[in-house]
Amino acid sequence: MKKFWLILKYVFFLAIGISLVWWQFHKLTAAQRFSFFESLKQANYWLIVPVIVMSILSHISRAMRWKILIEPLGYKPSTSNTFYAVMSGYVANTFLPRAGEVLRCSLLNRYEHIPMNKLLGTILIERGFDLICYVMVVIITIILQISLVSEFVKEELSVINKGNALQLIIPVAIIALLVMGVISLTRSILKKFAHITIIKSIGGFITGLWHGFRTIIVLKNRRGFIAHTTFIWLMYLLQIYIGFSALSATSHLGIIEAASVLSFATLGMIVSPGGIGAFPLAVQQVLLIYNVDNISFGWLIWGMSTAIIIIAGIISFMILVYKNRNQNEVEPTPVIQDI
Repeated sequence: MKKFWLILKYVFFLAIGISLVWWQFHKLTAAQRFSFFESLKQANYWLIVPVIVMSILSHISRAMRWKILIEPLGYKPSTSNTFYAVMSGYVANTFLPRAGEVLRCSLLNRYEHIPMNKLLGTILIERGFDLICYVMVVIITIILQISLVSEFVKEELSVINKGNALQLIIPVAIIALLVMGVISLTRSILKKFAHITIIKSIGGFITGLWHGFRTIIVLKNRRGFIAHTTFIWLMYLLQIYIGFSALSATSHLGIIEAASVLSFATLGMIVSPGGIGAFPLAVQQVLLIYNVDNISFGWLIWGMSTAIIIIAGIISFMILVYKNRNQNEVEPTPVIQDI
């Protein structure tokens, strides 16, 4: 009976993966499907192989970086379980943005017995550093080609100008005041009603979240964390740079152009789940800066990265379940819990 349920799990998540692939392509227009398949026909697949390898390496490095963040909490999850959880989370993110963060924390909570709220705190650290790296890439890219990119940046960020700067500052100020007010009110409620069970549980969750967040302060292996962060973003950059050579239309582009694509096309991954539609369009707009009117490259890179995530993610989840089948699992702890 145990084997039956294990097989049923595999079949269920395999069906989800197939459905996800169908959903991704169902969202494409006829023209977008044509462009995607044309890019596959034109591509030099010998150059796609190193792109796939670098993509996998970046995911492995991300898992190892996450492990470095978790260890100050007093836990030492296996690198393999951490990697499988990360990849499983990526699959969830392609379907529902930010769901992957909750899923990978839930999986480590189940198989490594690490509290959910502390894991979520480490995710905040990860996202914060990735944001810093992204901003640095954008700044460096603009500095290296200020004359060429400045006009494009002005058009995309035209909201920040003398005419309507005040309209931007006022909402930001209001939001900041509201956030400060909510934090102050929350602290007051938690302190005043600490004896109530639900309030105590919420307080425990926030405390655990803070413990996870402050791991960066007590981080022992800071060099390793910085090295992995640098490596991850270097792999992102090189994937685009080498990917240029896979198509004749983009083969003449260099590392600076790759930085431009990474800088501005990354926003496409935020706009829509898995960057579907938005990422290839953003890549096309960036390439126009360099007088390259090509829509195939964006679809090629997006297609390869999405395929890697879906295939590797499903396989990772299956291995994670199978590898830990004889270990004592714990039911995933609720997001709000006492510590």
